Amino acid sequence: MPAPAMTTALETSTNQQIDARRVAATPRGVGIGFQIYAERAENAQIWDVEGRRYIDFGSGIAVLNTGHRHPRVMQAVKDQLEHFTHTAYQVVPYESVVALAERLNALTPGQHAKKTAFFTTGAEAVENAIKIARAYTRRPGVIALTGAFHGRTFMGMALTGKVVPYKTGFGPLPGSIYHVPAPVALHGTTVQQSLAALTQLFKADIDPEQVAAIIVEPVQGEGGFYVQPPEFMRALREVCDRHGIVLIADEIQTGFGRTGKLFAMEHYDVLPDLMTVAKSLAGGLPLSGVVGRAEIMDAPAPGGLGGTYAGNALSIAAAHAVLDVIEDEQLSARAGRLGQRLTSRLNALRQAVPQISDVRGLGAMVAVEFAQADGTPDPVFTKKAQDRARDAGLLLLTCGVHANVIRFLFPLTIEDALLDEGLDILAAALQA
Repeated sequence: MPAPAMTTALETSTNQQIDARRVAATPRGVGIGFQIYAERAENAQIWDVEGRRYIDFGSGIAVLNTGHRHPRVMQAVKDQLEHFTHTAYQVVPYESVVALAERLNALTPGQHAKKTAFFTTGAEAVENAIKIARAYTRRPGVIALTGAFHGRTFMGMALTGKVVPYKTGFGPLPGSIYHVPAPVALHGTTVQQSLAALTQLFKADIDPEQVAAIIVEPVQGEGGFYVQPPEFMRALREVCDRHGIVLIADEIQTGFGRTGKLFAMEHYDVLPDLMTVAKSLAGGLPLSGVVGRAEIMDAPAPGGLGGTYAGNALSIAAAHAVLDVIEDEQLSARAGRLGQRLTSRLNALRQAVPQISDVRGLGAMVAVEFAQADGTPDPVFTKKAQDRARDAGLLLLTCGVHANVIRFLFPLTIEDALLDEGLDILAAALQA
């Protein structure tokens, strides 16, 4: 009997056909934001397999601050391809890793001695930051915030302050992980209440002398783009200093120019002990890292850190180019200007769109939140606006514990005319 005919990509070239194959071939646990399939991309635009163009205000979830396929990043990867793609840095190392570590040690906040270790994903960076903090303090406990997102690995899930969909069905999770309410004034939690909860945690659940680390996003990503108040960050720094706790800043989504500074912690007058970085570090290639005080970073024994693909040569080459582009094109300053244009446009829509309950952010890390007349979060309106924008050719990402927030993560290299076109689509979608 002849072998059954196999379905090929060439035979199923529409979005609907490919999506049917996806449903049959891949698990439902990998959620899909849009049932459109990318064929090519350039800077802030994506074309699907049917030839339709979309303006990309999501950047692959904050990965493409330098845009899709920035020529200098592409050239750096091509040049590295001429030498080698992989040796495993832990087996046969290469100088480019050392050079990138030196750059990040110099660029991250603080003049103290620092060291950097590279990994592959943001979740991996978080896992290793906790390992480093525990090795340094010889303590088990870790404290995170409600609404936080730190990854989908088991430690990442445990630290993440949202159950559905990230933790559902995956327990038991690692122990010695605790949460305190994030200070979100819009939803009735003040800085004083958050700090009181931390004090209560120390009284009721864990001795502060048993806490290895407090991990915090300067601006919560998945949680809704809530900016941590400066007084809260100062208080956390004081608590950590008083009890010998390592303060970890998760800059995975906030880093590399997004907030108007190279790193969001530069908006504060306190320094973290460790920082996790990823996403826009390598312009679309997988690379993450932990940067921190040298004495803390040196706590794990040789062999305690690493990974087969940690510091992959192609990703490292891309990261060097990304840092060059951010500096040469002054993307941090441009983020501030783009964010001002966006927030001005959103605030101007408030009268016509009464569902807008808040506009907030740092630099070009901006969000708009929607609520009903009584203040109840409005995820239905949010989803409708996202769908209308998609149908008109604009890709928007939602976030927030109540799924009632649209977050803006367009490339910092987006052309002015394209930004205006996207904002026009957004305004029409919100007013439809």
